[in-house]
Amino acid sequence: MAERENDVIIVGAGAAGAVIAARLSEDPRLRVLLLEAGRAARGPLFSVPLMTGVLLRSRIANWGYITEPEPQLDNRRLSWPRGRALGGSTAINGMVYARGLPGDFDAWAQRGLPGWSHAEVLPYFRRSEACQHGDPALRGRDGPLAVTRPRWENPLFAAWMDAAVQAGHPVTEDFNGADTEGAGAQDFTIASGRRASTSRAFLDTAERRPNLTVRTGAQVARVIIEGQRAVGVALLDGTVLRAAREVVLAGGAINSPQLLMLSGIGPADQLARNGIAVVADLPGVGANLQDHLLIRVEHACREDVTLDRLRRPDRAALAVLRAWAFGTGPAATFPLLVGGQFRSDPALDTPDLKANFLPGLSSATMPIPFIGMRMPPERGRGFFANIFQMRPESRGRLELASADPRAHPRLMPNYLSSMTDRVVLRRGVALLRDIFLQPAFDRLRGEELSPGPDVRSDSDVDAWIRRTADTVYHPVGTCRMGPAHDRMAVLDPALRVRGIAGLRVADASVMPAITSCNTMAPTIMIAERAADLIKAETA
Repeated sequence: MAERENDVIIVGAGAAGAVIAARLSEDPRLRVLLLEAGRAARGPLFSVPLMTGVLLRSRIANWGYITEPEPQLDNRRLSWPRGRALGGSTAINGMVYARGLPGDFDAWAQRGLPGWSHAEVLPYFRRSEACQHGDPALRGRDGPLAVTRPRWENPLFAAWMDAAVQAGHPVTEDFNGADTEGAGAQDFTIASGRRASTSRAFLDTAERRPNLTVRTGAQVARVIIEGQRAVGVALLDGTVLRAAREVVLAGGAINSPQLLMLSGIGPADQLARNGIAVVADLPGVGANLQDHLLIRVEHACREDVTLDRLRRPDRAALAVLRAWAFGTGPAATFPLLVGGQFRSDPALDTPDLKANFLPGLSSATMPIPFIGMRMPPERGRGFFANIFQMRPESRGRLELASADPRAHPRLMPNYLSSMTDRVVLRRGVALLRDIFLQPAFDRLRGEELSPGPDVRSDSDVDAWIRRTADTVYHPVGTCRMGPAHDRMAVLDPALRVRGIAGLRVADASVMPAITSCNTMAPTIMIAERAADLIKAETA
């Protein structure tokens, strides 16, 4: 069954796709179709920020990916939640808004990617932001995306800040500003106590435009290629949708490379193994998989001030109702309100460790039955900080498991395959332990629950990391861009797929190297720039 032709078809309505659709539809001459496999994300579960702990552990609006057994993590398989809804992962994530360090983007430019230096991408960060704090030369004030800094109400946050200073670390006024090293308050995409997903920030207004069509429940099975040009997409139900100018894949670091391979674009040997005819032999599709890996240092707490008190159903219900009705209270924020960016080695020029502090033993504090959530065991009350290496060296890959579009691909992140990564993460454990031993925590600090007092030697710490380390949910890099001489580059610097006209990828998969912090903000930036690139070529 064929339908009317559009100018641009965008596949995936997440951190990137929603932004691209909104920006392209600002031009009334462009007919834009946005396709999303999931549904709208509405109601308290998606709007109340503290419900993130529920969403990440449930089947709701979640692709529910699982990695292959990881050799350096005792062959454990890690859960990789990815959003399946309007807003994509911004509908279920922790809402931390962190751009990364300027050097991240300057390194991209130095790899032969013009247009991607920090000075060149800064205007795209600023364009999205509605941020009323920080240096106005660096922060955007008038964009559609609320970037806020919730106030602290828990004494444990102040203890973290004081302890970091006592441990010899500086304080930063803005992790997205000029000087980002040290302990400080974090930015969030939260507006008036509600989650500000890209769907809410960009699509709620854009959907009113007559030239933008948003279709939910529309999973794409393959891109249609005719004469080495993308001319449309085919849905799982056989519906064919035509694009006069471009098809843009914005499904993220898992879905976009999978869809390329299902369409015959990828490593020829892998396509042949799955019975897929080769349209373009691009060996880099699915390669270069990167992610942040964290560990948590946890302590019992001597005072009843932690979020663990919200495990009581009556308290949980009251907190959710208060957040939903008034946008206030403990459920109206995500509790990683403070954190830090630190150096594992004083000789380094910039931080290489990122920490987040939480005044509880788990972010999944609200027990809600009948939704398939996997709750951690009850362990009393406490607090923890997690820490991850900002620029890991380890690289993995993604492969097709089958030619069936409904089959999840095989995910092999290859964590800690680099010795450097193991050393840096081990130093992160020592850094957190040092902060928690400072006087600021004396009246609050109970016993160390994890790693525990018996884990002291390097070998003991390394073994504990292998048993407990977990993903930060930041997969990137599987359709990376690169210069013309780079055989493994899937895209050119304008995000166009090599050898296929009319096909572009614009999401976290395009990153040649992972950014130093959370990946939502840089993905939105990529989308803003992609929209300008598309507009320039379709003018």
